[in-house]
Amino acid sequence: MSEDRVNDQAIQDIIEPGLRVLFCGINPGKSSAHTGYHFAHPGNRFWKVIWQAGFTERQLKPEQEQSLLDTGCGITMLVTRPTVQAGEVERDELKEGGRQLVEKVQRYQPLVLAVLGKDAYKKAFRQPQAEWGRQPVTIGDTEVWLLPNPSGLNRASLDKLVQLYRELERALASRGR
Repeated sequence: MSEDRVNDQAIQDIIEPGLRVLFCGINPGKSSAHTGYHFAHPGNRFWKVIWQAGFTERQLKPEQEQSLLDTGCGITMLVTRPTVQAGEVERDELKEGGRQLVEKVQRYQPLVLAVLGKDAYKKAFRQPQAEWGRQPVTIGDTEVWLLPNPSGLNRASLDKLVQLYRELERALASRGR
């Protein structure tokens, strides 16, 4: 076992029944594994994006992730194995993660599941085609949305990320949620 692995923290889901939206990342990066917090790498734009898109009243820090529940939002991941880049996650891991995610969504029943990453979504849910936004599938009564991964490695601009995440926030707000 490498020394890096000795210091890795278990990353826990931020989840409870009846959330407005459950954000689902692909897997933890090394910074998240080291700190135990979701989206912990300084280059990851998740916290800035959800704030600018209107999900939170202020920009949270990764160590404040539990306060997301106060906004009706939560976080989970498809695969728990940390990697440097999401592209290192194997297809079989994504398929198994998708199966487990469906079970989690059925148990907690968020209004929306927002999967963050197109390639991971397509592999995990065996969907050969997918576009950003609301998907034509549901998990029970839970809508499925596809949003870009906020990783700093993603070439999408901050403005584009905020625009796409804001579409989800507006859809929820139009329903009074």
